Amino acid sequence: MMKALEKQAFSLQLRRHIRHNLNNFAVRRQPLAQLRAAAVTLPVTVVDNEPALIITRRVSRLRAHSGQWALPGGRIDRGESPEQAALRELREEIDLQLPHRAALGRLDDYVTRSGYRITPVIVWCGLNEPQLAPNPDEVASIHFIRFRELQHPDAPVEERIAQSDRPVLSMRLDADRIYAPTAALLYQFAEVVIKGDATRVDHYDQPLFAWS
Repeated sequence: MMKALEKQAFSLQLRRHIRHNLNNFAVRRQPLAQLRAAAVTLPVTVVDNEPALIITRRVSRLRAHSGQWALPGGRIDRGESPEQAALRELREEIDLQLPHRAALGRLDDYVTRSGYRITPVIVWCGLNEPQLAPNPDEVASIHFIRFRELQHPDAPVEERIAQSDRPVLSMRLDADRIYAPTAALLYQFAEVVIKGDATRVDHYDQPLFAWS
């Protein structure tokens, strides 16, 4: 196990690495027009001495996107910034309360087939694995996706469907095969935040089950 000073140094280095790559990334915003504004969090933590993201699986009884993999998030309320909405949803969905300074930056907006403009917010959760509690009305389970999974060369998968001229993106991870829009945000996180590459994902489509 890491000693306390080693953990602290690792935490500081990881956070600096994330901030550096986000500061060097030019975020693309998308016009709202008739879309509904939403924000999601990509919460960074450390599990068993490995950096990881927190991801959830939605309960099966929801009206929309039931049972699907998701990042904590939801609609942006009137007067909220994406960061405020992301942190509020993090608290409401998995009982994780963080200060505004925990927000480290954003990735590109992603427009979904179901009519949302999603703004992804990178959030620092701290060094130790947080104590989380899923909201039973929204979240069936909570999972940790380690950075090494996201960086596996076989993780991203592109496929074609007859209903779209855009490739559908999924990520083949230990937990399951996860599809866009969540997969698009995970892939861009791996490219931008971990590797430092300015990779775009707005050209990726979603599978048919995520269109409504």
